[in-house]
Amino acid sequence: MSTKVLPVTGLKVGQVSPAVLVCGDPARATKIAAHLNEAVLLNERREYRLYQGTFQGLTVTVCSHGVGAPGAAIAFEELIVAGAKQIIRVGTCGGLQPDVQSGDLVIVTAAVQNTGYGRETVPPGYPAAADAELLLALRDRATHYNHPHHTGIVITRDNFYAGVTTVHTPDYQLLSAANVLAVEMECAALFIVGSLRGVATAAILAVDGNVLSGGESMDTYQPNRQVVAAAVEVEIQVALEALQRSVVPPSSLENP
Repeated sequence: MSTKVLPVTGLKVGQVSPAVLVCGDPARATKIAAHLNEAVLLNERREYRLYQGTFQGLTVTVCSHGVGAPGAAIAFEELIVAGAKQIIRVGTCGGLQPDVQSGDLVIVTAAVQNTGYGRETVPPGYPAAADAELLLALRDRATHYNHPHHTGIVITRDNFYAGVTTVHTPDYQLLSAANVLAVEMECAALFIVGSLRGVATAAILAVDGNVLSGGESMDTYQPNRQVVAAAVEVEIQVALEALQRSVVPPSSLENP
């Protein structure tokens, strides 16, 4: 009997390890794979580049998911069908608080859901929240490395470069006053999929700029600076160690 191949990522059911890291940029997936022992390329289709290797004896699958909630949700759904039980997003974000600056890390407790994907997928008011155990493991490891980090809420939205202001356009000043730490584009989708499918999800984000006053701009957005690259290296290590310390017991990996 042949193993089912999933339609978008090309993954086979049973091919993915219970522990998974996801990221937007395929190049970052390659960078994460460099932290693993005996990493191999599993597959590459569209924006989805997949590796698998080991970290301190734990098998880890790495998958890029591209930019935005809908495409990322496809990756999350197929990763889960293929075997994922814990998924941590290793991403980037823009700060919405004066003290959330480039090179800091944000450990996400929950996301304000401001995406079309979310409005089509779950009822209004449905929470998009991280798994408590993975969240605490991320915070513990970030504290261990003594890297500047913040823990709290982000907003997930679809738009990056501003159009006209509509009733759906987030007000960054209002969000900042409500103690939202940062803005990004995929965490809510990850948390929603995790909740719907019974899988633990969490996220750690490197801050690649502060958009509180100026918003996103092609003239000011500079995600390739060394301060951001250094923060990404730390968050990769933090996320891998958090997974290693939060291994799902074998009994919970059995199909219901």
